[in-house]
Amino acid sequence: MPLDLDLLKRLCETPGVPGAEDRVRDLIRAEVLPHCDEIRIDAMGSLLCRKAGQGEHPQKVMLLCHMDEIGFLVSHVSDEGWVHVLPVGGFDPRTLFARRVLVCTESGDLKGVMNPSGKGLHISSPEERKKVPEVHEFYIDLGLGKAAKDVVRVGDMVVMDEPFLEMGEKIVSKALDNRIACYLGIQALKSLSGRMPEAEIHVAFTCQEEVGLRGARTAAHAIAPDIGIGVDTTLACDTPGVGEVDRVTKQGDGFGLHLRDSSFIADRALAAEFAALADSRGIPFQRTMLRAGGQDGAAAQQAAAGARAIGIVVGTRYIHTVCEMIHKGDLEAAEAVLAAYLGGL
Repeated sequence: MPLDLDLLKRLCETPGVPGAEDRVRDLIRAEVLPHCDEIRIDAMGSLLCRKAGQGEHPQKVMLLCHMDEIGFLVSHVSDEGWVHVLPVGGFDPRTLFARRVLVCTESGDLKGVMNPSGKGLHISSPEERKKVPEVHEFYIDLGLGKAAKDVVRVGDMVVMDEPFLEMGEKIVSKALDNRIACYLGIQALKSLSGRMPEAEIHVAFTCQEEVGLRGARTAAHAIAPDIGIGVDTTLACDTPGVGEVDRVTKQGDGFGLHLRDSSFIADRALAAEFAALADSRGIPFQRTMLRAGGQDGAAAQQAAAGARAIGIVVGTRYIHTVCEMIHKGDLEAAEAVLAAYLGGL
């Protein structure tokens, strides 16, 4: 099945930071509604979708796909109209200089620019230019002056404002982490449309992953899956200046079969099952591990009495920036293996 890049574009360009995922959740809900037997929103704000299985007590298989992107929440608006923010998610401050942003208010979205406080290039000393500001030192200029205080409130969401682009075999966008997984979860449900699998399939579009797997923990506890599949991005550090041992994945070599990070260790038998399935279907993949970081598969593994868990990931360059990049072939491979696995249940 060809990639639905229009769907992925809409997912990436819809704002949704931790705790404010409602807009992207509404988009997902509209896409999956015809393909679910049950759909609900839990108390945390995660979207829980169920496809009924056969028999009285079918095995429960759960895909966890977080909806939130890294971003900011407004923490203060000065009398002069400078908008100050606090991060929700991990940013490298070196990537935040001179960025265009979108401040999402109750009355509409406002375009702004983000810069650090302090002297600009032409009036700063060489020593001052070496300093990398902390994230909390950045502010937003909306061009409204004092009027900004009348429209922007503490708690308003702020996201990066950059377009979705196709560049040859690559896709570049903000929020590929983790609208990639939202896309894959939607496509997985569509692949099951019109049939009842033996297993009961749950696709949870979770909230607040970027601040500690919060939505996945509550969703997995409610569902108590037998098998949990964390769907996410991972690092692709196959770029100049990075040694081979630190690359994690190489773009174009297929989806990532995620085996370990600081939040979980994958079930060995389940990993072998996915590897054999991919090999039998000619779906390219690479085995992946991370030194640090975590993903929603860990929440499924540790929920209730526990579950067998694995991660299905897509290698992403320049992660947690506005120019995250994936290879179309790797996304196609991830979509294919999930459809093949669920189709065999």
